Amino acid sequence: MIPKTDFKLFFCLFIVAVVWGTTYLGIRVAVETIPEWYITSSRQGLAALIVLVILLYKKQLAWIGWENFKLQLIPAILMIVVANGFTTIAEKTLPSGLTSILSALSPLVVFLGGTVAGLQKPTFKGFIGVLIGFLGVVFIFRDGLDDILDPNYKTGVLFLSIAILSWSFGTLHTKMHTHKSNNIALNLFYQFSIAAVVQFILALLLNPNVDFTSWSARSIGATLYLSVFGSVIAFFAYHYALKRVSAIQITVLNYFNTAIAVFLGWLLLDEVITTDFLIATVLIILGVFITNYKRQ
Repeated sequence: MIPKTDFKLFFCLFIVAVVWGTTYLGIRVAVETIPEWYITSSRQGLAALIVLVILLYKKQLAWIGWENFKLQLIPAILMIVVANGFTTIAEKTLPSGLTSILSALSPLVVFLGGTVAGLQKPTFKGFIGVLIGFLGVVFIFRDGLDDILDPNYKTGVLFLSIAILSWSFGTLHTKMHTHKSNNIALNLFYQFSIAAVVQFILALLLNPNVDFTSWSARSIGATLYLSVFGSVIAFFAYHYALKRVSAIQITVLNYFNTAIAVFLGWLLLDEVITTDFLIATVLIILGVFITNYKRQ
């Protein structure tokens, strides 16, 4: 149960639900004028600097050892470099609402992967949830393959699919190699730093002649928002909340994230919300809920 007097916990839960729901909008605005890998490298680089300042202020900056470094390296590559990077590329051509809905399938992929890897027992309830979730995907593209094969969608769907798989594999790795640390900030610093270096190298290789003068204030502001709020504040709030409520309760926030992303895409970016899209949203969220639900 959540203590009635723990207002800080309620605030952290609110931050996670709202901020991570707005990151899809932030990415969509950022890619308007800034190349994708410059967005991600700037986002993680600034996040690493912010955490570094916190660590220096608290005199907690230290080497974590090679064993822990390797544990931070894999999620940094899978979940930040690939998943975050490819999601950013996908939003160059996909609406933010659609991206958030398809990204919501990640827990279902984790369930299937965990079952195959023997991390959890297969359950009838779980497979029903997966079936309902993927039925939601059918509703999104039920008019045929034209949307997926459209050049404006094909690349985005491909990169987003890789991002979802990468995030899921990163989650499974974390489950298999749990490394508990009392210093969350230190681990985040190494993850953000690794990701920033790799993504900046990719930015230089893929966009060597970038025109910085073409970057709009709107896109720069969105990138700063993604870094400060999406990467730093939300992560700290998430870990604070995770220490005080169960992972199942935290999972419920995913439903708010998706709803907020779809609503903001419609409100601020004039993204179209059809009846099929709403049905797909309900089916995917219902599928994730059924798969993850456990009686407390």
